[in-house]
Amino acid sequence: MKQSLQLKLGQQLTMTPQLQQAIRLLQLSTLDLKQEIHEFLESNPLLELDDDEQLHIEAPSSIESKSTIDSDSPVENNINEEERVESEWTESIPEELSIDSNWDDTYQSSAAVSDSNNYEGDGDFESRNAPSESIQDHLIWQLNLTHMSDRDIEIAYATIECVQPDGYLSISPNDIWESLSIELEDLDLEEVVAVQHRLQRFDPVGVCSIDLRDCLLVQLEAFQSHPLYKSTHNLIDHYLPLLGNRDFAQLSRKTKLKDEALKEVIELIQQLNPRPGSVIDADDTDYVIPDVSVKKRSGVWQVELNNDALPPIKINETYSAMASTAATPEDASYIKTSLQEAKWFMKSLQSRNETLLKVASCIVSRQIDFFELGEEAMKPMVLHDVAEEVGMHESTISRVTTQKYMHTPKGIFELKYFFSSHVNTASGGECSSTAIRAMIKKLVTDEPAKKPLSDNKLATILADQGIQVARRTVAKYREAMNIPPSNERKRLI
Repeated sequence: MKQSLQLKLGQQLTMTPQLQQAIRLLQLSTLDLKQEIHEFLESNPLLELDDDEQLHIEAPSSIESKSTIDSDSPVENNINEEERVESEWTESIPEELSIDSNWDDTYQSSAAVSDSNNYEGDGDFESRNAPSESIQDHLIWQLNLTHMSDRDIEIAYATIECVQPDGYLSISPNDIWESLSIELEDLDLEEVVAVQHRLQRFDPVGVCSIDLRDCLLVQLEAFQSHPLYKSTHNLIDHYLPLLGNRDFAQLSRKTKLKDEALKEVIELIQQLNPRPGSVIDADDTDYVIPDVSVKKRSGVWQVELNNDALPPIKINETYSAMASTAATPEDASYIKTSLQEAKWFMKSLQSRNETLLKVASCIVSRQIDFFELGEEAMKPMVLHDVAEEVGMHESTISRVTTQKYMHTPKGIFELKYFFSSHVNTASGGECSSTAIRAMIKKLVTDEPAKKPLSDNKLATILADQGIQVARRTVAKYREAMNIPPSNERKRLI
């Protein structure tokens, strides 16, 4: 095969580093973006925090919405008020401190600063960043305050190590005895059981139990003065499976209790905690910072960016002016490169804010009925609908709506929440799956306690309202909302 040289013309899409940065910032959550900004501030000296506390990444911060949304609403800034406050604050600072004053009279102590609600420093760094307490830590803390023999303390430590997050033991006392019998001579199973019973009275009461029956009986000891204590003890001890199956007729027959007495017994049982370990939550708290907020003012829905969620930044004018006066060409090149990177970073942030505001405004304009009437008025909407209206690709809409949250009068929702598929109605229209879930939840809430609605009955009621859904679809929506089936929703009270 003969080799030859050929020229071809073609077009190819290349992602520049600036475009890659803009896309990466677009898909970051607010907390991740805040960390990204702080890391960039540490690596680039040309970028600094804005002491004026005004975000220089300007974007329309308020957009009004009725049936459509105007994206050209002006941003109102009260600069004169801030200048007046700054002037008063400057005048209140004395030029010299009194010589006779003590240090504590002028500066707050670290303890006082730590207790201040407005302090944002690191005075109480360890307590604010310490890991959450686990159930084992909580029990060991109480064990250290309890008078026990060294032998019992060793058994107690071994028992506490077997406690699961829900408060129950992962193994039986017999298994604990077998594991300790090698280390402790002449260890009896009764000793292990005695220590376990003592741990069950620790806070929260019922922890270190073997099963649900054991846990509830321990907690029931606090109600020994209750007139129905013996009947409740008998029900938990012998007929707990019947209560779990909601078989109230057989429960009444077995316990020889009338309906009114059985109701009081069940009410007493409901005061007990079947998962005592849940009181001690060792999971780290996940904080959600809304990116946009929606408010209704003068009958008009307004969409605003949450500018307080991100630290205000600006270009350091002192360093940027040194580009022309640098001592060496290397210094001048470094300053120019850093300045260009800082400008691109701020431009990417501005593009992110504009895109987020545009998409949020489009969502509000399409889902005004949700804000006015609730979940049952939610309209079906997919990514393609928003992408077509704002003139962007669906992948961009997906990025900008992931881990972005909107603060509304009805709560905080992820932007993904407003997207849902549709179900055809009998009249030829469409109904959102979110609206159907809201209807199912409302029907379940209003259902008779003694005769809850089955999935088939729920599908029939929705069909009467013109919404054609199968029983399996109703079951899928019900399970997605963590609603138990009808046989488990049956209640006597």
